[in-house]
Amino acid sequence: MAETKKAPSNIILGSGYIYYQDFSGETVPDVDTICTEANVLGYIQGGATLSYKPTFYTASDDDGTHQKTIITEEEATLKTGIMVFNGNTLDVLCDTARVTEDTSKKRRTVKIGGLKNMRRKRYVLCFHHVDSVDGDIWVMIVGNNQSGIELAFAKDKESVIDAEFKALPSDSDGTLITYIEEDKSISAT
Repeated sequence: MAETKKAPSNIILGSGYIYYQDFSGETVPDVDTICTEANVLGYIQGGATLSYKPTFYTASDDDGTHQKTIITEEEATLKTGIMVFNGNTLDVLCDTARVTEDTSKKRRTVKIGGLKNMRRKRYVLCFHHVDSVDGDIWVMIVGNNQSGIELAFAKDKESVIDAEFKALPSDSDGTLITYIEEDKSISAT
């Protein structure tokens, strides 16, 4: 029997939460493993944006009657503004960061920079949009922040770090994005 497609009925409203874990290059953990209080990267302001941009190449004969188009490149990014953060957040956002803590002085020091300090770390990043009516949505990528950081201290505005995580292949299929949604209308067959 042919599968019946149901028309979309959900309207997505609101932001969510951003979580992370180090990625060892093995299997990406499930969302219940990643989306825990222990893995919060920071708290978001301004929501999050997922982008997927394919690059196409079209081969065509001189009279335009025969054509073939293929995807030659793909790029995926997850952007978000992180408003509630600490030095450990900077460690995830900057590949050359080093964090030390002085327990006697109750201070955390983050040193950023120096190409010899590049770690080439990858993270599993999970954005969790909570929706008690239509169902939650999770967006997962494996990647790292490749936009750098800018930290503004203004007298009348909160400091927000705009992070842009570039997706890297997360498995042998080349998966860049995993989109998971709850849908209460899915039934067992």
